[in-house]
Amino acid sequence: MKILGWIVFGFFAIGVGLYPVLYFFVDMSQGFLSSKSTTLLQNPVWNFFFYQHILLGGIVLLIGWIQFSKNLRSKYLHFHRFIGKVYVTACILSGIAGLYIAFYATGGIVASLGFTGLALSWLFTTTKAFLLIRLKKVTEHKDWMIRSYALTFAAVTLRIWLPLSQILQIDFIPAYVVIAWLCWMPNLFVAEWIIRSKHVPA
Repeated sequence: MKILGWIVFGFFAIGVGLYPVLYFFVDMSQGFLSSKSTTLLQNPVWNFFFYQHILLGGIVLLIGWIQFSKNLRSKYLHFHRFIGKVYVTACILSGIAGLYIAFYATGGIVASLGFTGLALSWLFTTTKAFLLIRLKKVTEHKDWMIRSYALTFAAVTLRIWLPLSQILQIDFIPAYVVIAWLCWMPNLFVAEWIIRSKHVPA
């Protein structure tokens, strides 16, 4: 069961992590971008931060999940540290970009606040995890990295909730406003449950 969960975890991380590549090979104007105004789509600043956010976010998804492998950490510690530095750097840059584009979120102020909360939480948890490992506080570092990646995984849960809302025939805008919060807040609850579970004596 644990192996199956790891496979599913990796499948979604890799699948959604590679998703941004489609923007360079497929016309995505009928998808997410169709909800944006022509003026915004022609804005070079928004475009710069949008692609910075999705590309670096994709990298974070792709490399972040393997960091939870105990075998990798014990056998290839230098590689673990290198990937960790890439992860933190990409998270910070993607989070800053996400904070910018959150102000232009489809669905108005409520959706904007949801994605702003996600960006700020992502930046905070990742920075906290980095500072803790610099202080050699390994256990606390692991806990905060779980929280960080739970927020990274919002990219996955968002793409699960959106199709479900369409199946349930909920209008896009009302669904998107809720999903702006739903894509990341339950992830944090799951992260806290995992953290508390691993600190409970057998």
